[in-house]
Amino acid sequence: MVSDPGGAVRFAFSTLGVPGMPVADVLRLAAGAGYQGVELRAHPEEPVHPLLGMRERAAVRRQFADAGVAILAVAGYPQVAAARDGAGEGELAQQLTELVLLAADLGARYVRVFPGGGDRPAAAADADAARRLAAVAPLAGDRGVRVLLETHDSHRTGAAAARILDRVGHPGAGALWDVLHSWLGGERPADTHAALAPHLGYVQVKDVASAQDTTPLALGAGQLPLADVLAALGNGSGPGGWLCWEYEKRWYPGAAELPALLAPGRAHLQELLDADRTP
Repeated sequence: MVSDPGGAVRFAFSTLGVPGMPVADVLRLAAGAGYQGVELRAHPEEPVHPLLGMRERAAVRRQFADAGVAILAVAGYPQVAAARDGAGEGELAQQLTELVLLAADLGARYVRVFPGGGDRPAAAADADAARRLAAVAPLAGDRGVRVLLETHDSHRTGAAAARILDRVGHPGAGALWDVLHSWLGGERPADTHAALAPHLGYVQVKDVASAQDTTPLALGAGQLPLADVLAALGNGSGPGGWLCWEYEKRWYPGAAELPALLAPGRAHLQELLDADRTP
């Protein structure tokens, strides 16, 4: 499954599902629902973001350590495959650097970035993304961080993301598998995993009613092939690593509140994992 020396599946959720919630409340939710980690949305409207000072970063890191909850990732918004002029290139490089340093200061292993290639020709978008990721990967590696390209927007399938990552060739860059986007791209979970396996950091799970209605639902209440995703990740050798529930409440204010769904969602994933282990 996902690279993890401990060999056990661990569960995280994204603060996208609880927008603006203070860190202390996020930690109470995680501990109460049995989640071992949290993916922090790194946006200025959230409590944790790149403009946070060193004292505040240290305080957040202590809060998580004291609670026994890991900061899985810092979820940023740079678009590495987008067209940019000279000034834009410098701005993007600075954004990537700031996110890597924030993650390192917090003790997070991963930084999330988007492709954002839009309708650019694939060759140009791929080349720019690979060049930019290759430029930041050594810094990330030196700080114990990996910059993960999410399967999203212009590169929503594993095959598309792998075209970029195969060219980077540095362990400081990798892939984040968002199962919604690879599904929307028409890619089977087994094929997504095969494409991303050499690069995979962790997996974002979610559920929706249909390709036309992507309002977030409780895990198991929609159409996403979560059982097939977990089967693909098992790969015949037993699962291990991180599954992170990204519940996009921030973009769908009418969706149900996440806190009451967290424990049942974790239980659903565990049931799927247990079923996959049954001979």
